[in-house]
Amino acid sequence: MIIELDMQSDIPIYTQLVNQIIEGIASGRLKLGEPLPSVRSLAADIGVNLHTVNKAYTLLKQDGYIQVHRQRGVVIDPEGMPPVTEEFMAKQHSQLKPIVAEAICRGMGKQQLIDMVELIHKEITETDNEKGNA
Repeated sequence: MIIELDMQSDIPIYTQLVNQIIEGIASGRLKLGEPLPSVRSLAADIGVNLHTVNKAYTLLKQDGYIQVHRQRGVVIDPEGMPPVTEEFMAKQHSQLKPIVAEAICRGMGKQQLIDMVELIHKEITETDNEKGNA
């Protein structure tokens, strides 16, 4: 698992970590049931405080992306991903609204926004083999 953190970003490190793990699952680079590094190991590998990794893992566990087993360690939830719920939809709406508002203020049209979302979806879900054949 390759983690790329921007230490100069305004986005907290634990949030970047959560986002990258979720993107890894969405892209298929991380499979259901696949083990993740321990908190200590990942913290050492990426050069951050172990509490930062622990916070990211705690959030991922709360949201249903990972399971933490005493014997097996941290694994991508082998039983599948959390479903789309009303709460999830509300969270997505509240997070996307300011992004869409800023795009509108800058003169971005509706189709440009739709095209960008489709491009991002394709970047995440397209496999490495498909990228090479494109």
